[in-house]
Amino acid sequence: MTRIALLACAAAFAVAGCSTTGGDGVASASAKDWSAPVGEDGRVPFASTYAPYPGRPTALTGATIYDGRGGMIENGTVLFRDGKVVAVGDASLATDGYDRIDGTGKFVTPGVIDIHSHLGDYPTPSVQAHSDGNEATSPMTPEVWAEHSVWPQDPGFTRALANGGVTSLQILPGSANLTGGRSVTLKNVSARTVQGMKFPGAPYGMKMACGENPKRVYGGKGRMPSTRMGNFAVNRQMWLDAQAYDGKKRDLGKETLKGVLDGEILVHNHCYRADEMALVMDMAKEMGYKVTAFHHAVEAYKIGDLLRENDVCSAIWADWYGFKMEAYDGILENAAFLQREGACVVIHSDDENGIQRLNQEAAKAQAAGRRVGLDIPDAEVVGWFTYNAAKAMGIAEMTGSLEAGKMADVVLWNGDPLSVYSRPEKVWVDGALMFDAMDRRRRPVSDFELGQPGEGDVK
Repeated sequence: MTRIALLACAAAFAVAGCSTTGGDGVASASAKDWSAPVGEDGRVPFASTYAPYPGRPTALTGATIYDGRGGMIENGTVLFRDGKVVAVGDASLATDGYDRIDGTGKFVTPGVIDIHSHLGDYPTPSVQAHSDGNEATSPMTPEVWAEHSVWPQDPGFTRALANGGVTSLQILPGSANLTGGRSVTLKNVSARTVQGMKFPGAPYGMKMACGENPKRVYGGKGRMPSTRMGNFAVNRQMWLDAQAYDGKKRDLGKETLKGVLDGEILVHNHCYRADEMALVMDMAKEMGYKVTAFHHAVEAYKIGDLLRENDVCSAIWADWYGFKMEAYDGILENAAFLQREGACVVIHSDDENGIQRLNQEAAKAQAAGRRVGLDIPDAEVVGWFTYNAAKAMGIAEMTGSLEAGKMADVVLWNGDPLSVYSRPEKVWVDGALMFDAMDRRRRPVSDFELGQPGEGDVK
């Protein structure tokens, strides 16, 4: 066993023992790798080899449960075994055959999900040698895959798990390009390879960007696009070319674009201004694809009705604004106004520190709504960083809420998750205890951090 495998084993320590295949085992027979052509040998390239770590049948009792779908149960019980949620209910649920954990005075939620992360592609330490998120050599790079830059030893993964309760996350390429490439969804577990973290059955995403970034990057190089109209012209021509692709000769970029046009790859579009989001939705209708989510979307509050009608989620910050012109009109009430319109709200990070407190960011957005008379229930706000993220990532049938049959991705919080004073006490991924604040053996440490001062401390 390698050092990282040993550490991961310690993190998932269970009475059943530790398997060396955990997080790095054989690909699940039920896993589907979306729009990844099968080679001549019948193998899917870069297929997930994720296998859950071993867990114990567990009953969390006496806690307040937020199920991620807007439901709340006081003095509730969550049962899970064999990696799946068995039942969620009140204190009357039988717990025979389960290890009981008393959650009195504590709270249970689904595992936190970050829809917009660059961990692994922009890992810590943040040095130029680790800057692998933007292939800023052409405005259109649909051929690149974010997973090919992911460094599994990034300490950000274990910090997101321990400090933020993050169990799944989407790694996106950066936003220098109009088309930045494929994203990848990961389970937040220790593994030697990115394939060992790759969420089985999750669809790929494709990162797109509009507005200032691509026109600045490429206009600054004296090439198209240098304007917003140039952005749209280049994008539209790309889609026209993709529609003509017949697949007879492999083209990596066209394979990704065809996957989008076929509805198998989900579009995640970096976009700030409301007018541009409206134009992008019209371009999507013209070219025959769908935008799954606008990311950052600081002006989404201006077009909540259009976003609802087009079934497009807004993945947003609670309060980032004003750091460039297209972010100037951001407001604190963005999430609350979107919720009022019945649009899909997701709280995202785009930051190695923010990913550790998505629950607090959601609480800030909730408080901003309350100040203008929009009192959004806690149980719905929890969905902003659990179920809604899973929905926009195409994995809501597998995770994102506490429902029978779903993955047992679970967080036990030592207090109200929407309080700045609360933090994860225990985190399970597929029913395996991956972090326990009360047990140093279950505090995973990146291989990169071994031997450094404060090794293993949670900060």
